[in-house]
Amino acid sequence: MLSKKTKYGIKALVYLAKQDVRMPVQISSISKSENISQKFLESILLTLRKNGLLSSKKGKGGGYYLLKDPKEIPMTTVMRLLEGPIAMVPCVSLNFYEKCDDCPDETTCAVHKLMIEVRDNTLEIFRNTTLADLAHTNLKL
Repeated sequence: MLSKKTKYGIKALVYLAKQDVRMPVQISSISKSENISQKFLESILLTLRKNGLLSSKKGKGGGYYLLKDPKEIPMTTVMRLLEGPIAMVPCVSLNFYEKCDDCPDETTCAVHKLMIEVRDNTLEIFRNTTLADLAHTNLKL
């Protein structure tokens, strides 16, 4: 299940991507528009800033803004920053692989085979979806 942190992070990024001009946007504007607790949003935006998706400006006219064009931000990046591994089980993770303690042989494990397929299809969607794609649709997250 998608965490609230990730859901709200995507909503905030889409909000920033929809801005006509790449000017800093105050946290309070994002919070109010997307119905996200300002304190929780601050934590999420800080994570995105520390990982190079956003920058911020302090003082009058300050706020957060995207560092990259939304077309250059694949959802794989966003998901891994906010949610962690994309794979549902560690034995199929590409970046966070760990052998399952309860599995003697991955090659014959039905769960392993199914989760590889789930991972690959999920990655296909995330790799082929950018922040720009989400910002130019009427999807409600």
